[in-house]
Amino acid sequence: MSTATPQVAPTSGKLAIADFGTTMGYLGREMRRHVWQLVLLAVIMTVAAALGLVTPRSLGTIIDIANDNGEASEIWRLSAIMAASAVGAALFAGLGVMLSAKIFESMLANLREAMIEASLRLQLNRIEAAGSGDLVSRATADVSTVSEAIGSAIPTLLTAAFTVSVTFLGLASLDWRFLVVLVVVLPVYINGIRMYLERAPGLYAAVRASTADRAHNVLGAIRGLESVHAFRLSDSLNRRIDRHSWEVVRWEMRASVLQSRLGARVNLGEFVGMTTILIVGFILVDADSLTIGAVTAAMLFFLLLFDPIGQLLFVVDDLQSGAVALGRIVGVIEESAAVDAPTADGSRVPSAPLLELEGITHGYSADHTVLHDISLTVADGEHVAVVGSSGAGKTTLAAIVAGIHRPTGGRALLEGVDISTVDPTELSRSIALVTQEVHVFAGTLGDDLRMAAPDASEEALWSALEVVGAAAWVRGLTDGVKTVVGQEGHQLTPMQSQQLALARLVLLGPKIAILDEATADAGSVGAGVLEESAQAALRGRSALIIAHRLSQAARADRIVFMERGRIVEVGTHTELVSLGGRYGDLWKAWSRGRAGI
Repeated sequence: MSTATPQVAPTSGKLAIADFGTTMGYLGREMRRHVWQLVLLAVIMTVAAALGLVTPRSLGTIIDIANDNGEASEIWRLSAIMAASAVGAALFAGLGVMLSAKIFESMLANLREAMIEASLRLQLNRIEAAGSGDLVSRATADVSTVSEAIGSAIPTLLTAAFTVSVTFLGLASLDWRFLVVLVVVLPVYINGIRMYLERAPGLYAAVRASTADRAHNVLGAIRGLESVHAFRLSDSLNRRIDRHSWEVVRWEMRASVLQSRLGARVNLGEFVGMTTILIVGFILVDADSLTIGAVTAAMLFFLLLFDPIGQLLFVVDDLQSGAVALGRIVGVIEESAAVDAPTADGSRVPSAPLLELEGITHGYSADHTVLHDISLTVADGEHVAVVGSSGAGKTTLAAIVAGIHRPTGGRALLEGVDISTVDPTELSRSIALVTQEVHVFAGTLGDDLRMAAPDASEEALWSALEVVGAAAWVRGLTDGVKTVVGQEGHQLTPMQSQQLALARLVLLGPKIAILDEATADAGSVGAGVLEESAQAALRGRSALIIAHRLSQAARADRIVFMERGRIVEVGTHTELVSLGGRYGDLWKAWSRGRAGI
């Protein structure tokens, strides 16, 4: 795959948009996979177009026979030829449509798969910076637009192009002087296409961008629905969505006006062309250079061109829109390929710690640094808890260790290898992050678990559920691990959803597990249960625990206390309590009134 840098607006945080050359390069590579099928398609379409000329030519000959009082048998013979050619043209045209559908739908399927794969490989912080609506609109609206272009516009373009080419050859076979129609109508059509192409790219880019903005605002409102209701933001959000929706309408209306202007030039070309054929035909018949039947055939030939020429011009509209959408999709594919290319050779440093952070500094903007010179090691099998007040940088640190964010300074090393150079697939198997916001995938509960281990047997699923203490309630479901869960299925409680995520962690078996306040949403009743589930899931593997509850931190081998993006205390629970520093004060406040702690 090409690694050419796609173009993107320099003042925008949006995902990349591939330039014309990169987009056509991608399309060319896909077409080369089907080169022999495309050659066969060209032959079939040429034959279909040639057979379509038999009827108008035969009608012209019949007129001459009738004008000369010729044999009726000849008329019957030509009629039979016309019927056979019509059937043949229909058969070859149908075969061409079927073959083109097979070719281009295969290309579309490859594009969809590449788009989804690229989307899943993008860094989370990159998606957040661009806005989730940008990616969602590319994966839905843009893919749909390309699908329409491939499914209807391209077959129409091929059929029209072959019909127009063969028909002009037919006109030349009647008399070369009929080709003067080309000289007359081409400027009209070229003017129309030029006018269209000058305006369409920017127009359709604006349509797609406004659609992405609308999707971003709609998704934001849906995802924050509880906050919308709590703070009564419905009216203001509705006004914002309404504003962005009308922005889409305005750009779509401008596109419709542009299409109408193109249609006016198509009609003008048809009028000029037909008038030219009539004038040339009259001159040739008057000079006894051509028969009335031949001129009639020429008229019928040109009439046959009305539909394909119109299709050729109007299909440019669909192709232009499809090309813009394809550029947005290819931009994601190319950006993902460029960012994710691993540089490590897979070797490990034998003496290196399992995880080592060297002088990690990070900021989300140039004027705001979140982490300052964080250095930390996690040994094989060690559990390290990270505690601190809200905003101390704990979640940012977890995201850097997980490979979601890349530090602006310093390095995060996995067995001596910089995490940023490790293949993303290998990294996801080595380091797993479980946050307090877990997702329950639509499908059976077993399918949800197999997201972490696709080949896991049912026995392995039950074993993982037993480890995290979820087997009992899963057995209580109607169909056990075959119960459909997710948005349209059985609704799991927050605690059950978290246990499901911990069971996926067990099935994945990473070298390092990161729990980012993974028990925070359980409430006081389920907190103890989830802490036991988390402890069981982490048994036997290294862990970095962003602790929401100090009881969870107290169980860790080592505790790191963070304040304002810096590590201020490190030690065991006993050492830090004895020290009487920040952690000790926090522990006293936490322990006050809690019996048995």
